[in-house]
Amino acid sequence: MIFQDATIQEIDQMMQEAWQAFLLYRKTTLKQRADLMRTIGAEIEALGDELIRTAMEETNLPEARLKGERARTIFQLTSYGAACEAGNWLEARIDTAVAEKSEPDLRKLQIPLGPVVVFGASNFPFAYSTAGGDTASALAAGCPVIVKAHPAHARTSELVAQVIAKAVEKCGLPKGVFTHVHGAGFETGKALVTHEYTRAVGFTGSTGGGKALFDWANQRQSPIPVFAEMGSINPVFVLPNKLKESAKEVAVTIAGSITLGTGQFCTNPGLIIGIDSADLQVFITELGAAIEKAAPGTMLHPGIAKAYAAKRKAALEQNEVTTVAISATGPAENQGIPTVASATGKTFLKNPLLHQEVFGPYSLVIRCADKKELLEVVRRLEGQLTTSVMATEKDTKEQADLLEAIQDLCGRLILNGVPTGVRVALSMQHGGPYPATTDSRYTSVGADGIKRWVRPLSFQNWDDALLPDALKNSNPLNIWRTINDQLTKDKL
Repeated sequence: MIFQDATIQEIDQMMQEAWQAFLLYRKTTLKQRADLMRTIGAEIEALGDELIRTAMEETNLPEARLKGERARTIFQLTSYGAACEAGNWLEARIDTAVAEKSEPDLRKLQIPLGPVVVFGASNFPFAYSTAGGDTASALAAGCPVIVKAHPAHARTSELVAQVIAKAVEKCGLPKGVFTHVHGAGFETGKALVTHEYTRAVGFTGSTGGGKALFDWANQRQSPIPVFAEMGSINPVFVLPNKLKESAKEVAVTIAGSITLGTGQFCTNPGLIIGIDSADLQVFITELGAAIEKAAPGTMLHPGIAKAYAAKRKAALEQNEVTTVAISATGPAENQGIPTVASATGKTFLKNPLLHQEVFGPYSLVIRCADKKELLEVVRRLEGQLTTSVMATEKDTKEQADLLEAIQDLCGRLILNGVPTGVRVALSMQHGGPYPATTDSRYTSVGADGIKRWVRPLSFQNWDDALLPDALKNSNPLNIWRTINDQLTKDKL
């Protein structure tokens, strides 16, 4: 099945419909939005095996992985719907008038930005694509969504889009609340980002792709926010006492994370850093042994396989980079071969190419000469989604300055665990300093993701009857509000 790229005229018509839908959808109740998201989840579940089969054919992902991802996607929709209905994200604030000081009555809440363009991700055909977290959180915020399908799984995206449209109709909402568009060329993306009715953009993918969207958005007459999740090598620091206690166990754990899903996760640990010692050498040997046992896996599509092969080759050909181990099993066509390499801290510091993500089952071990060099490596690292620390309690006390320094690198700091596996929860921060994301203040996973698609609006001296329900004296939504600096559900 071949899908035609949308024309500029078609995109303009879609965006006009989305804007007209926004004028109505932003007035819907929190319950109506939550009901829509629950209905979408039910419709996705009702697709059954057809959706799984289609995704398997397009992505090479196994059935079990896709069923798990579908369950996660439905959970995202329902949990974000519940968070929408609870209303905490509205951040309702009320400061009542103080007559003797001539201070006005002020009331503030978050309001939706408008139509949001979402770009489907290649590595998660459900959870970060058509009905993924960006779509769910934008709908919760009261924003219509225009999804550009990822061409690598266009049929899967189309199936999901059809049931979302069905859910919108079932819920009695305007057609333009959700729109689906195909486009393999950059012209489609640029037209969507630069359209006058687009108010925000969500993206998960490469640094180059995210940077292009960010630039287009800022070149507009009226710039708009782009929330792009981009490259991350998710460094893992292996500290001395931990290696002395359990070098093999740590190596096996990290090897499993490197090769999970053929390394095609944005949280794949692409960099391992330690101070050179006999214990680090034991760790490297054990890591190599585990990688040799790992089988190659078929990658999502030929484009990703080709990119992995090219970037892996370039990294291994750098001066003073040593190949530690590769899988003992030769790869078939479009497969990624598990690989671990090593270099000194000095080599890493002088070669920017080694800082770049190699998207696939690859990791580089950095052997720092001493703690001073290790801290210099930390200082030179770019922003990351995650940073992990393998450490004993003694390590955490002895390396307190290191632990403090690496907090500046990432959005999620992990102790004695691997970065792969992203829990959908309110406390999750899936975002980090540039170039991991374009705005480290926000997350793309968890209910706080709703806050990307809203802005604050303050009402001064308005009659109660004219205020939004979230700010009325009687608190008809029964939500938590901060009234005169006190968090409460009480009425005024």
